[in-house]
Amino acid sequence: MTDATWEWDETLYAGSASHYRVGRMPYPPGLAEAIGAALDLDGTGRLLDVGCGPGSLTLLLAPLFEAAVGVDADRDMLTEAQRRADEVGATNVEWRHLRAEALPADLGTFRVVTFAQSFHWMDRPLVVGRVRDMLTPDGAWVHVGANTHQGVTGDDPLPYPRPPWQQIDELVASYLGPVRRAGQGLLPTGTPSGEGEIMRGAGFTGPTRITVEQGIVVERSVDEIISAVFSLSSSAPHLFADRLPAFSADLRQLLTAAARDGRFAERRRDIDVAIWRP
Repeated sequence: MTDATWEWDETLYAGSASHYRVGRMPYPPGLAEAIGAALDLDGTGRLLDVGCGPGSLTLLLAPLFEAAVGVDADRDMLTEAQRRADEVGATNVEWRHLRAEALPADLGTFRVVTFAQSFHWMDRPLVVGRVRDMLTPDGAWVHVGANTHQGVTGDDPLPYPRPPWQQIDELVASYLGPVRRAGQGLLPTGTPSGEGEIMRGAGFTGPTRITVEQGIVVERSVDEIISAVFSLSSSAPHLFADRLPAFSADLRQLLTAAARDGRFAERRRDIDVAIWRP
């Protein structure tokens, strides 16, 4: 598992799904172009997105495949994913409510399997072995690493103030305590690393790494930053229980005081992609 003191439970992102659309910065179209070029994708084959959340990556990549499947353990995330699919007219995507540990779940084989900031929540040795058997002979495992709730730190001039992320973290800690919360448990040392060892131990080779450079400056509203905070497992709405209204009010007060005309600005982070071959 991810940590000896922590076990997954279904409340991990409880209440967060509706905040993703508002609080998470979308993946750029260039990410799909880069992955498509690296893997010579031509509209054939199938995509499996594991821990798909509200379908942000699934829907971006789905046009590169004949069909796509997004799986997630949070039913509310899949409801949001279907809503997004309906809005963009995606007809080649289906959603399945299950944990990654339940794979292969009779889903068949796939040309590409993606994990976007989700692998660390899983029993990684178990999942990597099962997913390896689901890949076609020419298939690839693609890990997308990107912090989409928060931009790059820095002191270069921007058109509006940066969100006061340090003060936000301090406010969260004042309500939830200094140790990172996750579902019903704690992550005193954060989420685990060591992905490379696990992948190579399961017989994968690589990785091939590509970077999608952004650096784009975006404006964000107070409401967007509030949703960004609630989109995180460490500050998911359920964690505050009956103190949620008080925390929400304190957070809004902090952000309103720090913003200018209700606006912030941030520079988007680069997106790192690691491609592994079985």
